[in-house]
Amino acid sequence: MKQFIKRLTALLLPAALCAALLAGCAKDGEGMSLSVCAGSAPDSLDPIYAEDVGGQTILAHLYENLMRVTADSTGKTSVLPGMAKSVDQEEETKDGAITVTYTFRLRSARWSDGQSVTAGDFVYAWQRLANPATGSRYADLLSVVKGYQEARATKDMSLLQVTAKNDNTLVVVLDGHYDWFLKEVCTSPATMPLRQDVVQKLKAASGDKSWWEGDPAQLVTNGPYTVTGQEEGRLLRLESNSRYYAAQPGPQSITFHFAGSAEEAWSLYESKTVDAVWPLPDVRLNELAADPEWSPLPELATYAALFNCTSELFSDPALREALSLAIDRNALAQVAGAAALPAAGMVPPGVPENEEGDFRALSAVLLDNAPESYEERCRQARALLEEAGYNSGADLGELEFLYLENGVNSAVAQALCQQWQEALGVRVVPKGLTERGLMSALRAGEYDLAGRILTASANDAECFLMSWTSGNRENLVNYESSAYDTLMKIIASAADGTARMGCLHDAEALLLMNHAMAPLYTRGTAWELRETLAGAFRDPRGWFSFSNVVTRQA
Repeated sequence: MKQFIKRLTALLLPAALCAALLAGCAKDGEGMSLSVCAGSAPDSLDPIYAEDVGGQTILAHLYENLMRVTADSTGKTSVLPGMAKSVDQEEETKDGAITVTYTFRLRSARWSDGQSVTAGDFVYAWQRLANPATGSRYADLLSVVKGYQEARATKDMSLLQVTAKNDNTLVVVLDGHYDWFLKEVCTSPATMPLRQDVVQKLKAASGDKSWWEGDPAQLVTNGPYTVTGQEEGRLLRLESNSRYYAAQPGPQSITFHFAGSAEEAWSLYESKTVDAVWPLPDVRLNELAADPEWSPLPELATYAALFNCTSELFSDPALREALSLAIDRNALAQVAGAAALPAAGMVPPGVPENEEGDFRALSAVLLDNAPESYEERCRQARALLEEAGYNSGADLGELEFLYLENGVNSAVAQALCQQWQEALGVRVVPKGLTERGLMSALRAGEYDLAGRILTASANDAECFLMSWTSGNRENLVNYESSAYDTLMKIIASAADGTARMGCLHDAEALLLMNHAMAPLYTRGTAWELRETLAGAFRDPRGWFSFSNVVTRQA
């Protein structure tokens, strides 16, 4: 991590060189009006609640975090200082416990209404995110901050060790080594700064609506753009923020058009209403997939079958293993669409390990997806059922498989339940639910089997694996393993990056060996930008940046 911080200054020069190279092949975007589609109308423009790509993309243009992600002309991303002019790190070991203190010195920057951006704005935003009363799904981004658990337990957010030493100095204390803190936590939309007085003022004026909904043009922002107008449910207009601290090479204005479906989004692109589009419809994805050299961009999520480990039936690991072995992931990936791949582990492709490759590509084979061995796996599954005391799958009675109801999930659920019926004689009935209904059943432990997208709030293997420790609120299968818990503690205190990654691979292997869940498939995605334009990029976590889009030279 110390090397990463030292590289930040060194990265400034290559970034400047990349900008110069880009200027050589493209024209400045100043004065340009850009129209894009990045999904449907956002569910929220509150940083701690925005979960959809469209909402997070808009927030990435309105606010700037301590650090920021940039991309060069090849699409390679770098993390550079944002609101933080510099960052220092100090480590202390006391009674065997490691704490790491980050000191951020903020640059002289202003909000769109002219007030200074202060360290207190970050303290307010981070305490608000961590507060259990807000119920943000991204709160666990701050679980690495010292005092997080105590603050949530007592609801005293002052216990969270995020403090303003003065207006220009923010101090954050972590309870271990977390290589992804600067790269992931300090660049996330969920941890962007907010002004407490602005939130309170807009909340008082919004009535029954959320504080940001009444009139988005009243939002006070510190990023490269501000909101200037909207057509509710259809589009949102942004204009360049004249008080933003940095020069603006990109568009003067960006209009976000909203589409209710991938087909509608594509029609906006084909009609030239927008010049950048996501998501792409299956028809277009199938066209792209016909090219053997094309590969989708990985989405940082794995769709998995969850086993209720606390139920009397699925407390037996042999039964869980039998059902896992009987899954044909290749067939399920075909059902899931052109951009889906059979899962090779719990951590999806696209999660970095080092400069040589990603975590998944550098892992040992954890799941056997070879078509030629499927029949043998089914034979092993039937033998496990017999060892567990079941003469046939019918002895298990009728089980339910719960899932979030939509077209793809429904098709996958039907195919999976049919596989279990045909391979083992186990009758499993798929049952589609709303998001609220599914999460209610999972948190109450009132289910046999369930389908669920497993994601992480940061793009690091540790973030995909830390949820499965004993007692973790996100451990929806109630998996318990002292060996796994110990591994995750070792990972949190590991100073050596290579050793840390080795332990993460061991932790994933242990998790899958105990069959607490069965990964099914991962999905890819794709988006398009006019060939006449350059400078847009997609963050690996899902959202887009259009603030540096320029016109290519002929």
